[in-house]
Amino acid sequence: MSIHKEIKKVTTHTLLNMKQAGEKISMLTAYDFSMASILDEAGIDVLLVGDSASNVMAGHETTLPITLDQMIYHAQSVVRAVNRALVVVDLPFGTYQGNSKEALNSAIRVMKETGAHAIKLEGGAEVEESIKRIVGAGVPVMGHLGLTPQSIYKFGTYAVRAKEEAEANLLVEHAKVLEAAGCFAIVLEKIPASLGALVAQQVRIPIIGIGAGAGVDGQVLVMHDLLGITKNFSPRFLRRYLDLHSAILNATKQYIQDVKQLDFPNNEEQY
Repeated sequence: MSIHKEIKKVTTHTLLNMKQAGEKISMLTAYDFSMASILDEAGIDVLLVGDSASNVMAGHETTLPITLDQMIYHAQSVVRAVNRALVVVDLPFGTYQGNSKEALNSAIRVMKETGAHAIKLEGGAEVEESIKRIVGAGVPVMGHLGLTPQSIYKFGTYAVRAKEEAEANLLVEHAKVLEAAGCFAIVLEKIPASLGALVAQQVRIPIIGIGAGAGVDGQVLVMHDLLGITKNFSPRFLRRYLDLHSAILNATKQYIQDVKQLDFPNNEEQY
């Protein structure tokens, strides 16, 4: 029987059991109460309150501008909606890099003020000390390797990462470092499928991919991309399950027309 169907509340231990049982983990981003309620009701395993809110909610070009206070606001909204899913919150840029004490303080704020279940941060060996410090305080940590959007200005491109042997070998080593530091799972973004599968085999903890192929332990997408709300972002790894952009556009146009032509409200829609 599927672990997904049996559990009433997803935990970090649940995800490890799913990997061991060969059951794939489903994960989506969420930023508000209403949408998180629907995704949780659908049975999603993990909801990520992603710093991608900087893009899809606030309209910034990158994830860098979003603040810890803003992430906490979004996470509070999501946590209020959730009954089953594991809620993970991104630590935003500038709240953990280079200072493990600040990283711990940021993680503690997220956990205390939101009621979330875990935090996520980007990077490999360079954030090892921060991960150990946060995990040592009892806070579960999800890692993130490959294309790390908070470092986009260093990369200079959103191209696939770790295609060369040296970078691929380094990514595998970083994954092992994150596991040893105490991460309960790792997101791999935009890397060759063969490398994603290799990392999933090399570590015991779940590997969740976004553009990392089918050989990893689970998949994550940005909710706005999956639902077709965003229209100008079409990477190879994205599957759009709806075209909400067109649906919302057409519904709004119809509403405007009905108001202008005195069709709304009709007699049944008045007191």
